Amino acid sequence: MARAAISEAVTAPIQEQATRAILDALPLPVVVVAPAAEIAFVNMAAEQFFGVGANHLDGRGLSEFIPQDSPIFDLIDHVRATGATVAEYEITLESPRIKGRPVTIQVAPMGDSANNIVFVIQEQSIARRIGRQLGHRGAARSITAMAAMLAHEVKNPLSGIRGAAQLLEGELDEGGRRLTTLICNETDRICALLDRMDVFDLPIPADRDSTNIYRVLEYARQVAESGFARHVRFTESYDPSLPAVLGNRDLLIQVFLNLIKNAAEAVPKVGGEIGLATAYRHGVRLAVPGRGSRVHLPLLVTVSDNGSGIPPDFGDHLFDPFITTKPGGTGLGLALVGKIINDHGGVVEYTSEPGKTVFKIMLPVHPDGTVDE
Repeated sequence: MARAAISEAVTAPIQEQATRAILDALPLPVVVVAPAAEIAFVNMAAEQFFGVGANHLDGRGLSEFIPQDSPIFDLIDHVRATGATVAEYEITLESPRIKGRPVTIQVAPMGDSANNIVFVIQEQSIARRIGRQLGHRGAARSITAMAAMLAHEVKNPLSGIRGAAQLLEGELDEGGRRLTTLICNETDRICALLDRMDVFDLPIPADRDSTNIYRVLEYARQVAESGFARHVRFTESYDPSLPAVLGNRDLLIQVFLNLIKNAAEAVPKVGGEIGLATAYRHGVRLAVPGRGSRVHLPLLVTVSDNGSGIPPDFGDHLFDPFITTKPGGTGLGLALVGKIINDHGGVVEYTSEPGKTVFKIMLPVHPDGTVDE
């Protein structure tokens, strides 16, 4: 018995350390709540989620970090009363530290007793990335089919209409000539729009190679600063150790020029700011339907601005063709961004609120990891 007691005393701390190590290795935030609704334990992912360390979280009331009217408290009460595990999807956690993040919450009692409750937070962003990625592909296919159909069915008749208007022009008075000029200008505008849509029918070039993302961003920034973004202040936060991207340099430049141009048009004329940032995120893998293996997308590039934000009504349709927030815009710029990034095997998503819009591009690395200087 004495040996058993000694063995238990020695192994208990080891088991506790192993348990903590396992929980810290999990990518999902795990929180243990004690009977008085105070936080008894958090893993490293939970520290990152709440934006504070475990020393600050342990022993504090959960309501200090999550509003008291959050559904999560009802779930905890339900688990305490029934002892059953529950889960709820599409809960929005929002506080000064947590900016309206949609999550799934799974709550369960610890062991046979419901005194301590453990809950796991699963952010919905990964699932939404997959859904948006597939949506962008569908949008690109729709544009491709539409462009082919319109080019065949519309451009030829438009040429005939324009020619007829030019023939009539010499026989009309000034008022009539204004109308024929309007007809010619409108047919030219529609043909130009169809020509811009032809790009969606082009496959991605085969010459994807080791691409230095810093040089891509630097080139796009220089073009912007010398033209449409002269009034904007740029900030840069780059991870200097990023490996190379497997991509096409010219197409990636087009992506970031489009995003920077949209940002430059959204920011105020005075005090406008655009942020460019890169990061490497270990362990970011997506299981995308239609692919045999998980997609590893560790390279993150963000383009942010301090504009008024994207209206929430646009939702997940922002990358659809002809969806635009700009007067006179065609709504093809972001659709092209979505197509190019998807052709690269990457994912694009965004978050937006007044004063802060962030577009996130996730890309694969080049297989050998070297950078083409």
